[in-house]
Amino acid sequence: MAVYRARETERADAAFRDPYARALAGERGERIAISMPFFEEHAWAAVARTQLFDRFVKRLVQHGVDLIVNLAAGLDTRPYRMKLPAALRWVEVDLPEILDYKEGVLADAQPTCALERVRLDLSNADARRGLFERLGGSAERAAVLTEGLLIYLMRDEAASLAYDLARQRSFEYWVIDIVSPGLMEMLRERSGDRMRDAGAPFLFAPPEGAAFFTPLGWMPAEVKSILKTAGKLGRLPFALRMLSMLPESSGPQGSRPWSGVVLLTRRN
Repeated sequence: MAVYRARETERADAAFRDPYARALAGERGERIAISMPFFEEHAWAAVARTQLFDRFVKRLVQHGVDLIVNLAAGLDTRPYRMKLPAALRWVEVDLPEILDYKEGVLADAQPTCALERVRLDLSNADARRGLFERLGGSAERAAVLTEGLLIYLMRDEAASLAYDLARQRSFEYWVIDIVSPGLMEMLRERSGDRMRDAGAPFLFAPPEGAAFFTPLGWMPAEVKSILKTAGKLGRLPFALRMLSMLPESSGPQGSRPWSGVVLLTRRN
């Protein structure tokens, strides 16, 4: 993803700019990207997803959020590249080796807000619940980001995470990305073997769409199509431009290859 953010940044008409992406990706990142032709062909999806998450972050901060919790933060650099209030608290959660690498690359960079990094394996349910309780008790209005995480979880794991987040009253918003069963099938056919070999198989594509999270404490407030967003940004190949203009619902997409970014609000 850092490679695709770097390439977008280098465009004259960039939808966003990430001056740190190229250094974070490095030569190894380029080699990985080139070795995965399906994702190279669909790099527009990564650009659109990034832009949508950026848009929601800006809106939520303007709406008065005082804490953002970025789960499985990876090589995300929003606390550095976005104009954020200095008083905003931003917490990144990921595995130690990932955060150690990022911290080393960004050693000379200064975040625009108050940044905390938490080294934690999110599959450790007890540890994550303890973290959520600490963070939830320290904020008035918080938003959670899980960009690129849910697709790697089993259905019961996604449900457990949703429930744990909903238990914190200050966690008012949750921004996620999800895929349809149709797109999941395509991903598995085109790149599933490689991802399984890497220990990260594609798993989560709820037939219910964003409604999967409703009984778990979260209501879909806004659903944005990644394809349509990429079309508006002018990033789609010619063969997909007409497809992006077709109407679509915000509900379950079934066998249609679809992905989107969703703003969820916690049910009271």
